[in-house]
Amino acid sequence: MEDVLTELPPPSRFFLEDLNNFTPPAPPLPSPFILLSPPNSKTPLRPSLFIIAISSPSLYLLHHISPKTLIGTLILPEIPSSGNSVDPSLKDKSCNLYTISHGSKSVVLANFQYSVSSERAHAIAKTLIGQQIIPERVLILDSVQTRNFRGRISTDDTFAMKLETSIERKGAPLLKNLNYFPSGSVVEGLGAALLGRCQMKNIKATLCVSWPESGGSVISVVKDLLLKDVLHDMEVRIDANGEDEGLRFGHTNHYLDSELYT
Repeated sequence: MEDVLTELPPPSRFFLEDLNNFTPPAPPLPSPFILLSPPNSKTPLRPSLFIIAISSPSLYLLHHISPKTLIGTLILPEIPSSGNSVDPSLKDKSCNLYTISHGSKSVVLANFQYSVSSERAHAIAKTLIGQQIIPERVLILDSVQTRNFRGRISTDDTFAMKLETSIERKGAPLLKNLNYFPSGSVVEGLGAALLGRCQMKNIKATLCVSWPESGGSVISVVKDLLLKDVLHDMEVRIDANGEDEGLRFGHTNHYLDSELYT
């Protein structure tokens, strides 16, 4: 007589993928959206330049740029706003939108102070570019992802490189003295989604990736790019020295390469 406690159970009549058919799908996440202040602001916004900060150095620098005016925020429904301060802070989980103006030239800034999953990157890119904000030119500031970089990178290295849309490469470049990202290396995530959105909408755009992900040396590199190449003809200043306590705010999006630390 078979022992029901020790005998192996009979094989299932279903394959694993068939069993998943009985599991109800997760409800879709609500779409991201932009809130502008005041609500009756003239839309769509058509800035001459749209600067999007994703990397820690760029977030730190754009937070300290002045003068600038808060005009709105990008809402990602799954990111809780509890704990955010009343005044903009680097410790908030938010994506605030600012504007700076000089004569007929206007620049919109976006600070992504939270990590974005790959699954949400394209929805955010679609919301941010081509609907309520239609820029003439876009600059995306991101970090090098070591797991996708061809070759080894030393922790002592400091550099920045760029990728551009087709229409940007046909004219005078925004970042004139940067080398192109090496062939065989890959950029993914929100920065890549934003650049792809610009390519699809035929917008001049540059994705600047820097290394290392944080520290005073890379902050100096990105600051020089902003002041000398991007905002050279605008009356702005960046009150940041690269050694401030604000460098250690809670935005992390690290891709660690274990070989770098052995």
